[in-house]
Amino acid sequence: MSAAALLGVVAVAAGAGACASIVIPPTRRLAPRVRPYSLPARTALGCAELPSRDPAVSTRHALARLFGPPLLAIVRRASGFAASRGEDRLARLLHQAGERERTPDEQRVRQLAQGFAIGGLSGAAAAVVLRAPAAVLAAGVAGFVVGHTRSRRQLERRVASRAAQLRLELYTVNQLLALHVRTGAGPMQAVQRLVDRGSGAAVTDLRDVLAWIRGGTSEAAAFRRAGELTPEPNAARTYQLLAAGVERGVDLAGGLLALSEDIRDARREQLHKDAVRRRAAMLIPTIGILAPLMLLFIAAPLPSIVLGHR
Repeated sequence: MSAAALLGVVAVAAGAGACASIVIPPTRRLAPRVRPYSLPARTALGCAELPSRDPAVSTRHALARLFGPPLLAIVRRASGFAASRGEDRLARLLHQAGERERTPDEQRVRQLAQGFAIGGLSGAAAAVVLRAPAAVLAAGVAGFVVGHTRSRRQLERRVASRAAQLRLELYTVNQLLALHVRTGAGPMQAVQRLVDRGSGAAVTDLRDVLAWIRGGTSEAAAFRRAGELTPEPNAARTYQLLAAGVERGVDLAGGLLALSEDIRDARREQLHKDAVRRRAAMLIPTIGILAPLMLLFIAAPLPSIVLGHR
C-alpha cells in the first residue's frame, strides 16, 4: 500500500469517526456533575478528594488551549477501561511528587507524547540503518514502550526524592513544633507559625493541611489525610501525632521529641549501611583488576620452575 492510499484510509476513518460522534454524541461523564454535591458530605466524613483543576482553564500556552481539550478527550476515551483505582493511584503519585498542578489526564498525555516521540525516533533510526520493515516496526514499538514508561519512572523517582527530602527535614520540623508547643502555643498555632516562616517539603504538606482546614475539613481529619498521602512513613507518624494532639490533647511536645530521636537513630543507621555498601563497592576495582594481575605475576615463573626452562 502506497503512502497516499494509507493517508486516504486514515482520513476516511477519521471522517467516519467524526460523523459518528456528531450523530451519536458521547455520554457525558457523571463524576464531574455529581462532585460539587458530594464534596461537602465527603469532607464532613474526612475523605475529601485531592484538589483538582480544569486543564482547559489552567493551561497557559495557546497551542495547549487549542489542542489540549481534544487530546485529553482522546486520552480519556483510550483509558476508559482503566479502573478508578488506577486514577486514584496516579493522582496520589502526582501529589506525593509535589506536582499538585498536574492532573492525571495531563500526565497520561505526557506519557503518550514521550512514547510517540521516542518511538518515532527509534523507527527512523532503524529505517536509516537496517532498512527492513520488520526491524523498523519492532524498533518503533520498543521505543514507544520505553518512552511511555519513562515518564512514570521519572514520576516515581521524584516521589522517592521527595521522601528523602522529608526524612532530612522532619527532625528539624519536629523540634521546632515541639519548641512552639512547649512555649505555650497550641498545635494549630505552632503549625501556622512554622508555615509562615519556613519552607520545604514538610512545610508544603502542612500548608496543604491548613488549606484543607480552611476549606471545611476538620483539623484531625486534615492531618490524617496528610498522613495517608505522604510518601514518607516518619512524616505520616508526625501527622498522625498532630491529629491526636488536636483531637485528644496528648503530650504533643514529648511525642514530637521522641519521633525526632527515632528519625535521628534511623538516619544514623542508614548512613552506617551506606558507608558499608560504599566500602564494599571500593573493593571491586581491587578484586576485578589487581587480583588477576597478581595471579599473572605469580603464575609467570611456574613453567620455568616445573619444566626447567629459562
